[in-house]
Amino acid sequence: MALFYLGNEFVDRVKSGGEKLTLRNPVDDSVIADDVPVAGTEDVDRAVALGREAFRRGPWAKFTGIQRSACLNKFADLVEKNVERLAYAESLPTGRPVAGIIHFDLAHMVQVYRCWADKIGGESFGEDNGFAKIVRYKPLGVCAGIASWNSTFMYIGWKLAPALAAGNTVIFKPSEKSPLGVLALAPLFAEAGFPPGVVQFVTGGRETGSLLAFTGSIAAGKAVQEAATRSNLKKTTLELGGSLQPWCSKTLTSRLLLGGLFTALISRCTGLNFGTVLPGGSLQIPAKSVSESIADKFLAAAKAFSKALEHNGRSPLELSTSHGPVVDKLQFDRIMSYIDKGKASAQLLTGGKRLGSKGCFVEPTLFVNPDSQSPIWKEEIFGPVLTVRTFKTEEEAIYMANDSIYGLAACVYTCDVSRALRVSAALDTGGVSINSPYLPELNTPFGGIKQSGQGRELGAHGLYSYLEPQSVHIRVPEASKL
Repeated sequence: MALFYLGNEFVDRVKSGGEKLTLRNPVDDSVIADDVPVAGTEDVDRAVALGREAFRRGPWAKFTGIQRSACLNKFADLVEKNVERLAYAESLPTGRPVAGIIHFDLAHMVQVYRCWADKIGGESFGEDNGFAKIVRYKPLGVCAGIASWNSTFMYIGWKLAPALAAGNTVIFKPSEKSPLGVLALAPLFAEAGFPPGVVQFVTGGRETGSLLAFTGSIAAGKAVQEAATRSNLKKTTLELGGSLQPWCSKTLTSRLLLGGLFTALISRCTGLNFGTVLPGGSLQIPAKSVSESIADKFLAAAKAFSKALEHNGRSPLELSTSHGPVVDKLQFDRIMSYIDKGKASAQLLTGGKRLGSKGCFVEPTLFVNPDSQSPIWKEEIFGPVLTVRTFKTEEEAIYMANDSIYGLAACVYTCDVSRALRVSAALDTGGVSINSPYLPELNTPFGGIKQSGQGRELGAHGLYSYLEPQSVHIRVPEASKL
């Protein structure tokens, strides 16, 4: 199998042999492919050389902003024409339902490419002290994107679209767990008019280029940062782990808001791949002494809905399927280990076992009031596990939410506007939503603080991370001295 897309064509490894990956279907553990090549140093160097040549001397170097825009929009059109084929390829090794890939991942990716097609501008300043000033924004060169497996197409939008709009060339490394969707997508870039060397795909190998944009675990993110620093001080944008901290106040009594809170939390906990859509879920709700009903109502509804989510035997390849297995046996074992630890430190309300006798299915699991230092409360599980803790005061809730190594996103559910603004300002996160789940928006930056990452994707902040500003000062002599 040739899985490297370099110079607008599929190619084999520079050197024969080498490491190969095996892809399995998490629905039944059947082998999809056992000959997926891993890029060696020579393959990555080849991709970088082609990308650098395309950036410096190829047709791409002469493309105007309007021409780049045309390529981005044409690519979006082609994706829309191929959504089912792309979703099928992505679903096979990940177990993600094709419906979710079509309606979320691919739809979002198309929006991102259209969004960045015409957003590059500059700045100018009038004459002052004898100088007029302009600021132009220049592309960096060869950029590298590395992504986790839970939403490959979305990350191809977040990392590639702004880089290409800015005039860079890009090398993208998908997760070793989900390369097939990328394989199906790659030729569409050439069909859209991107010249050879502008968009390339490899699996494995070392990280290289002028900027690294990475999405994945904290441990892997630190390794990427260290490698970037050791080489040539590459710029990095890191979107790492995150544990969503929804906060629910005692004023939330509306059935509509309670239902919205519950649905949002369960959907974020289970995701479309049973727990693989960031951020993960941990929840704080008022103790019974503060609110006579909300905690009990939520927990009862959560338990009932969790039971309803149990695997119904449908294939993720069917459009009617809403949820699937976790991605592989390694992740399955990791989740079950967290559940076993949770049983020792919290009340298990529902779930906690394997679903069925084959495949990587886990029961939606709900823990109540775990120990404050318990792994199921403190760490990102990346599975269908929701933990709930109660609080008595606003101050206690804020402290619990901020007592974390993560700082990606939080939600505040309350009918009190003043409280919503006050609590959101006190939360140490990169984003906060009020009375809704936190979802990325194209025009606002997405990213975290603390160990949830550095830099931002989406919004102007995401776009300009792929550009370098250059200040130009133009001396304007007085008319009498001309």
